[in-house]
Amino acid sequence: MSFTGGARIPQTPTLPQGETVASYGTYLEAQKAVDHLSDHQFPVQMVTIVGTDLRMVERVTGRLTYARVAMGGFGSGAWFGVFIGLLFLLSGGSSGILFAAVLFGGAAGLLLAVLVYATSRGKRDFTSQSQIVAAQYAVLCRAERAHEARQMLREVGGVRVGAATPVPPAHPMGARPSDPTAAYPQAAPGKPAPGQPPVAPGQPLAQPRYGQLAPQQPPAEPRYGQLAPQPPAAPPSGAPETPPGAEKQD
Repeated sequence: MSFTGGARIPQTPTLPQGETVASYGTYLEAQKAVDHLSDHQFPVQMVTIVGTDLRMVERVTGRLTYARVAMGGFGSGAWFGVFIGLLFLLSGGSSGILFAAVLFGGAAGLLLAVLVYATSRGKRDFTSQSQIVAAQYAVLCRAERAHEARQMLREVGGVRVGAATPVPPAHPMGARPSDPTAAYPQAAPGKPAPGQPPVAPGQPLAQPRYGQLAPQQPPAEPRYGQLAPQPPAAPPSGAPETPPGAEKQD
């Protein structure tokens, strides 16, 4: 049974605030730790129990048969018959009406349960109970009273020193992500780019990355219907050759 105290529960799902003062493997140990704090007049409204690594556990309790289904259906129907019989008794009926209502309700529940189980065709022939279980339970306390809570819980055990691990930044500090030189570093002449396998002597380097100059390619062959570029005409035989850049003098 739980009672409402002075602590206000958030209306929307909110992560708990505070430092981890102790950690336990079972919920009973965490509950014992909070009871220990309460016995020492500690303000337990500053404490929160947080279960991590939650798992849904379904424990099978037995095999389901027609006899078990019939007994369960008869019990459920009999309780409904008791309710109807009491209504008749309050309205001035006799005790025989109550007994008849119990029998009629039980028979109706039995018949309905057997029909439902027969239509399932054995898809679920067992009974079970489900629970949400955590692998670890942490006791959190607000930062201003966390040290005092640790001192009190040393008698119980499971005390942990230190706050939660801070969340790392989304991007590493350094060059901006939009800098092409940081994302695609250039390689030195005669050396492979970072991330490329080593190149043997005399073997050409791999294709250049973004930001590097591509090697010069030979001129492409002319397509069909295009004229190939003509080489410069050679000077006539016997004429003196003029060196490039020299001008004729009058």
